[in-house]
Formats: sequence, structure tokens, C-alpha cells
Amino acid sequence: MDLTSFENQLKERNVSNNTIIAYRFAVRDFFERYPTLTKKNLLLYKNFLIENKKPKTVNMRIAGINRYLEHVKLKRLHIKGVKEQSRTFIDNIISNADYEFLRDSLKKDNDYEGYFMVRFLAATGARISEFVKIKIEHVKKGYFDIYSKANKSRRMYFPKSLQQESIIWLQAQYRNSGYLFINEKGNSMTTRAIAYRLKKYAKKYGIDTSVVYPHSFRHRFAKNFLEKYSDISLLADLMGHDSIETTRIYLRKTSTEQKSIIDEIITW
Repeated sequence: MDLTSFENQLKERNVSNNTIIAYRFAVRDFFERYPTLTKKNLLLYKNFLIENKKPKTVNMRIAGINRYLEHVKLKRLHIKGVKEQSRTFIDNIISNADYEFLRDSLKKDNDYEGYFMVRFLAATGARISEFVKIKIEHVKKGYFDIYSKANKSRRMYFPKSLQQESIIWLQAQYRNSGYLFINEKGNSMTTRAIAYRLKKYAKKYGIDTSVVYPHSFRHRFAKNFLEKYSDISLLADLMGHDSIETTRIYLRKTSTEQKSIIDEIITW
């Protein structure tokens, strides 16, 4: 099991750090259970995953194993993933009411770092890995060009009102360059630190912590965008989705919204 060269190859192919960690774990987990790479052992491992993990996790582990098989020239042993049943609703998304309450509460308490943190998350639809790379220079320009794996790129825009308001905040702190959100040492705030901060805010203001996390604001951005401008192709570009099918989930209602509609219209 040569994980070092495997990891180096993934890095050369611009695979994200989180995916590399997941793939490494999958390979290590397999070899802890089965000593050799054989078709039989791979299928046994797949069955183990199906019985104990959710379909999304199963497919992530299998993807990691398959990439490792390519690395060690055993592509013939590839195993198929499992079909993930599509849900008819999406959940654990912060509501507009909760978002606005959180945003306004932070501003009222003069916690401008927290205020702008949730504003930028909700107004850009940024992935957390992209969010921590936003710089003041990008805000001044009004956009951030993001280059991802496979040399793909997209442009993240900052709405004019948010751009102007945040620049005034930054000028008051005599900050003209560098990362937008920084820690005590002046370095970019980590993804973990931001997630922790959001949970802390949720508890402080009595908001359900299960809906206050970085990716929740990305979902909120997408839902709000489609409600105001129903161009799903444009949204797919803004979100950086490879397929428009991925974006279609935002056309669905949350289970809370579905229940509200049912309560309102079904009177028979």
C-alpha cells in the first residue's frame, strides 16, 4: 500500500484536499480489513459498505478505491458504485427568516466580522474552500476568478451593495489587502474556524444549529436566486456545477415548505 505516491498523483491532478483525505481513508480502511487487492475482496468490501454506510459514503469510498486501482495499474478490478435514490425534497437549509434574523442580530450587536461572514456566504454561494481564499483585492474588483481541478474556472461575483458596505468596514480597520477573513495571526481563517464560529452564532441567537453551517448558505443562495431569477443554466455556472442536473435539486422544496403547502391547499 503506497499512499504517499498515490496522494502525490492526486495532487498533481489538482484533486481537492478534502477528496484526497477521503480517498486515502478509503484505501487504508480497505487494507485494514482485507490483505490483498482481489476482485473477491473488493466486492466483500463493497457489501460491507452497503450494509453499514449511506449510499453517498459508499460511492465516495468506492471512488477512492477505484482511483487507487488506476494508480497501481489494476484498473481491471474496478467496482461499480451504488445508485443513490434521489430525494423529492432538500433539507437542513437555513430559511430566509433565520438568515435575516442572524444577519440583522450580528449587525445590531456590532459583530461586523460575523455579519459580513454570513453576508458573503449567502450572497456568493461560495464553497467553504473557496470562501477562505477571498481577498480584499477581489472585493475591490467586484469578483473572484476561481480555478479548480481539471483547469476549470468560474467567476464569483460580489453584489455592489455588499461590495460597497464591506469596503467601508475594511477601511475603518485600515485593511487594504490580504485575505478578507483572518485569524489572530493575520492568516486566512480556516474552514474549521468558520464552521465553529457559525455554530457559536446559532447557539447565541437561538437558531437550530443543524441549519447553520457553511454549505447551508450556499444552498440558500441557490434557492433565493431561482426564486428571483429562474435561469437554472446561469445558476449552474455561478455555482460551478459540472452538470445542470446537479443544480436541479434547488427547484425542489424543503420538507418544511412541502408541509406548509399541504396544510394550506388540502382542505378536503
